[in-house]
Amino acid sequence: MLELGVKFLVSYFIGSLMGALIVGKLRGGIDIRNMGSGNAGGTNALRTQGMGFALGVVIIDIGKGMLGAGVVPGLELPFIAADPAISRTWLALCCGAAAVFGHVWPIYYRFRGGKGAATLVGTFLVIAPGLLVPMLLVWAAVLILSGYVGLATMSAAVSLPVWIAITRLPAEQPLFIYCLVMAAFVIYWHWANIQRMRAGNENRNIKVMLFSRGRRANANDGS
Repeated sequence: MLELGVKFLVSYFIGSLMGALIVGKLRGGIDIRNMGSGNAGGTNALRTQGMGFALGVVIIDIGKGMLGAGVVPGLELPFIAADPAISRTWLALCCGAAAVFGHVWPIYYRFRGGKGAATLVGTFLVIAPGLLVPMLLVWAAVLILSGYVGLATMSAAVSLPVWIAITRLPAEQPLFIYCLVMAAFVIYWHWANIQRMRAGNENRNIKVMLFSRGRRANANDGS
């Protein structure tokens, strides 16, 4: 259990390195938590600072998930032997989750972080890269139909345990549990988005929608 506990903490500390705040510091001390939605993630970075800033944020945040799930579990730490009683699969899943938790509740930034989507994607790049295609398809479909990034993210997260239950159980039960737990957390972390959608105050990207009044109006203007 010592190995699990220490590597969980190491992954959490890595996850606590916020891409938005690192890039913001390099760009003159910009803190996007005081702008837009107040979220320290890629979407708010794109909305408030532009593509270049957001790309740097996403690269760092995805990288944290890859390090947490793919590198930390295999580290040979001094004075801490590998525990044969701990499944390597479960160790990778726990370390991946720790990196995501660090992103959402970063110890270095008074526990004010993002919503974990990019870091979660980073864990899947290591743990189960084959899940990225169905996840991205669901995310893109919901986004172009609704215009809501938060709804697309929640839908993509929920689709993963459903997909695994249909295609991979019972062989990959640990992965199913990981996806189910993380989907529940993604919904919890997006609860403010749900409330804003219900109130009609959520930011909506009409430009990417296939069917919208704004798009139809532009089409009519050009005809």
